[in-house]
Amino acid sequence: MSYRYEIARAVVRQGVIAIIRTADTASAVQAATPLLEAGLTSLELPLTNPGALEAIRVLRADHPSAVIGAGSVLDEASAVAAVRAGAQFLVAPNLDASVIRAGHRYGAAVLPGAGSVSEVVQALEAGADAVKVFPAPTPRWVEDVLAVLPYAPLVPTGGVAPADVPAWLEAGAVACGVGSALARTPIEELKTLLATTR
Repeated sequence: MSYRYEIARAVVRQGVIAIIRTADTASAVQAATPLLEAGLTSLELPLTNPGALEAIRVLRADHPSAVIGAGSVLDEASAVAAVRAGAQFLVAPNLDASVIRAGHRYGAAVLPGAGSVSEVVQALEAGADAVKVFPAPTPRWVEDVLAVLPYAPLVPTGGVAPADVPAWLEAGAVACGVGSALARTPIEELKTLLATTR
C-alpha cells in the first residue's frame, strides 16, 4: 500500500511514462512486458483498448514493483473501474473534476489533461497530482509556463519521441508520456535513456 503522493512521485521518477496503445489484453501485455523487463517502471494503458482493465490486472500481478495506470479516463465510472482493476494512477486528455475526485477517493494519483495555461491552473486547483500537457507543445512553452507557474508538475504527451525526452526534462517537465515511438525504440536505446533521465 502506498500513499497517493508516493505513487505520484513514482509515476514521474524516471521521466518517462510509457503509453501502451494496443487493441486487446494480450497485445497490451505483450507490448508492455519487454519495456518493464528493460527497467521502465511507469506504464499507462489507455481505456480505448477494451482489454485494458484486464491487462492492468495481469501486469500488476506480474510486475508488482512497477507503477501501472489507466489512460483516456474520461468519466467517474471509468475512473472507479480502473482503480478497481488495479490502476495506481489515472491519466486523461481533458480536465474533469469528477475523475480527480474519484481517483483520489480510492488513493490513485490523477494526471488530467490541459492545453493552455488557464487549464493548467484549473487542473491544479482541482487537485491534479501532475498535469498532462496535451498535445505536447514545445520545450520552450514548458519553460515559459514554469516561469510564471514554477510549481506546476507538467507531463508533455503526444508526439514526444524517446530521443526528445531529455530536452523536455531540461525545460522543466517532470516526465513525458511516450507512446507509439517507444514501441519502435530498440531496448538498448531505452535502457540508455532510462540511465540518463534520472
